[in-house]
Amino acid sequence: MQLVVKDLNTFYGAIHALQNISLSIAEGEIVALLGRNGMGKSTTLKSIMGIIKPRSGSIQFNGNELAGLPPHKIAQAGIGYVPEDRQVFGNLTIEENLMMGQMGIKNKNAAGPKWTLDRIYEHFPFMVKKHGLKARFISGGEQQMLSIARALMGNPSLLLIDEPSEGLSPIIVNEVRDILAEINKEGVSVLLVEHNYKVAVYLAKRIYLMGKAHIGYENSVGHLEAHPEIRSQFLEV
Repeated sequence: MQLVVKDLNTFYGAIHALQNISLSIAEGEIVALLGRNGMGKSTTLKSIMGIIKPRSGSIQFNGNELAGLPPHKIAQAGIGYVPEDRQVFGNLTIEENLMMGQMGIKNKNAAGPKWTLDRIYEHFPFMVKKHGLKARFISGGEQQMLSIARALMGNPSLLLIDEPSEGLSPIIVNEVRDILAEINKEGVSVLLVEHNYKVAVYLAKRIYLMGKAHIGYENSVGHLEAHPEIRSQFLEV
C-alpha cells in the first residue's frame, strides 16, 4: 500500500473530530471517502496533510512516517492537496499560480511523471491562451482545474482532493471528473472526498463511508451499489 493511515485521532479543542480513523490507498488507486456533512471527511484530509496536527495515530506513506510533520514536509514526500475552497491566488496569473505549486517542493518522485508547464497545458488546454490572465477573472470551474493543476506542479504521487465538483455546473463537473481520470492514468493516486455520488463511483474502485468522526464502512464500489440500505445509512439519498 502507498498510504496507510492507522488509528488516527484528531481534536478541535475538546471535540474529538476523528476517532481511530484507518484507511489505505494502493499505488495508482482512486479511493473515495464519502459521508454526510460534518462527519469529518475534510478533517481527515487536513490531518493527513498536516494542516491539522493529529493527537495520535500513524500516517505511513511509501514506508515513511508522516504523522506530526508540517504540510511542506508532507508535500515534499509526494502528497499534493486540493482544498475544498480552491484557494487560487486571484491577483496572480494562471501561470504564476502554477509556479507557486513548485515553491519549496524538492520532491523528485522518480517513479512518477514530471509535471512541467508544458504537460499541464497539455492536460488543461484552456490555460494555454489564458496563462497570462489573473485567476480572479476565470470561471469557478477553471479555478477548480487550476487548483488541481497547481497541486500537480509539486509532482505528487498521491493527490488529496476535497469536493472538486462543489458549486460547478453538470458539464463542468464532467470535465473535472475526466481530468481526474486522466491524471490517475498518468500514475497519480487519488484520495477523493466528494458529495457527488455519481462522480465518486465513476472514478473510484473502493469506497470508505464515514459516520460521525469514524469510518463506518469500507468495500468495493460494486458492493456498495448492490446494497442501497448501506448508502441510505451513510449518505444523503
